[in-house]
Amino acid sequence: MSADVDRVRGALAELIKAALLSDDTKSLACREEASARIANLTANPPDPAHVRMDGAWTLAIQDAETPELVPEEGQVSLTLPRQCLFTLEEVLAPGFDRDEAVERIRKSASTG
Repeated sequence: MSADVDRVRGALAELIKAALLSDDTKSLACREEASARIANLTANPPDPAHVRMDGAWTLAIQDAETPELVPEEGQVSLTLPRQCLFTLEEVLAPGFDRDEAVERIRKSASTG
């Protein structure tokens, strides 16, 4: 796996965790970590030829749905979609809104 995929995966995992966690303080910490990771991606953009967003998304879900976090996940109870909700271009865009992204994840998971 490439370093670019790992970096995108990490940012997506933090957004997913923020969407799943019911504790506002912990969710905010994940949002802030996602912002930092996205800023890093923006400053040093990954090569789009080496990043498959659906693959990074699947790996990010695995990272976010760790057994130790399950008791704290109260926002959504259904599974997350298999396809990534964001394009790489969206994530790297100057106006990317992490809070809107978290809500998008919550809504997609709660409706299937």
